[in-house]
Amino acid sequence: MTIPSLATLDVRDILKSGGEPFAEIMQAIASLSPGQGLRLLATFKPVPLFGIMAQRGFGHTEREIGGGDWEVIFTPSNTLAAPVGAGAPAVSGRAEAPPTGSLDLRGLDPPEPMRRALEAIEALRPGDSLVVVTDREPLLLHRELDRRKHAFVSEIRSDGCRTTIRRGDGQGDAP
Repeated sequence: MTIPSLATLDVRDILKSGGEPFAEIMQAIASLSPGQGLRLLATFKPVPLFGIMAQRGFGHTEREIGGGDWEVIFTPSNTLAAPVGAGAPAVSGRAEAPPTGSLDLRGLDPPEPMRRALEAIEALRPGDSLVVVTDREPLLLHRELDRRKHAFVSEIRSDGCRTTIRRGDGQGDAP
């Protein structure tokens, strides 16, 4: 396996000042040379970004580098197996199936969207998926899905955030 060259993007100052570095990250990805990877430095483990990057053909490795900061290396999928969203591995031997349902949770006050989404996904069989639409990117839900080993990908749209969640095998930390 060839290790790609890496561009580095440090978004810690942006995050510390309350900013949102998503546009800078996407600009950095767009400016990469073919086969080049990105070394991202952030003040937290950017789990929601993993699924977005997987859709763009990048796998990732991550490690905490101290003080709560994280280093994430995104590499083109031909040099590292790309994950299917964040959190859980692909369901082996099973073709991607269309979502088995959808929930429109826009307009609900927290924590109701998260509670309803978790109840719905836990009612599914491992490997089945659900589309959840919320008013904004559900970062706390992402963390809980990751903890429970469910795969997910979120897409921010003008009318809210669409998150496709695939239920994991039930081997996570879920109560």
